[in-house]
Amino acid sequence: MDGMSGPYVVRGSVSLPEAELMWRFSRSSGPGGQHVNTSDSQAELRFDLAATKALPEVWKQRALERLAGRLVDGVVVVRASEHRSQWRNREAAAVRLAALLAEATAPPPKSRRPTRIPRGINERRLRQKKQRSDTKRGRSGRDWT
Repeated sequence: MDGMSGPYVVRGSVSLPEAELMWRFSRSSGPGGQHVNTSDSQAELRFDLAATKALPEVWKQRALERLAGRLVDGVVVVRASEHRSQWRNREAAAVRLAALLAEATAPPPKSRRPTRIPRGINERRLRQKKQRSDTKRGRSGRDWT
């Protein structure tokens, strides 16, 4: 299809080459009327993550670890069938795959450096608690005779 809006950018200057994307189309469940029984509108996109040369090696290893549960022999599969037209389902599947790979190849978040509570803040909190306690204690009617 020459109307495709590829290449699909994963992150930065890295994109998915059309040559490494394997497409399969089948009949989709859902809306479509009489036309639904004759058109193959569901799009299934396969991307061989283990053998790709499009991703940097570090990203590829990170994605293989994070997507291990979704992979079948190193291949990630994405299906789209929410639209009536095959072209729109193709677009949806490709965008979904690019988003999945962008999330899987993202660098791990920076680890949190533990910080100490400043001494003054702790002392101020204890002083306010003591003051509040004295106020409440003063409300009791023990001393009134």
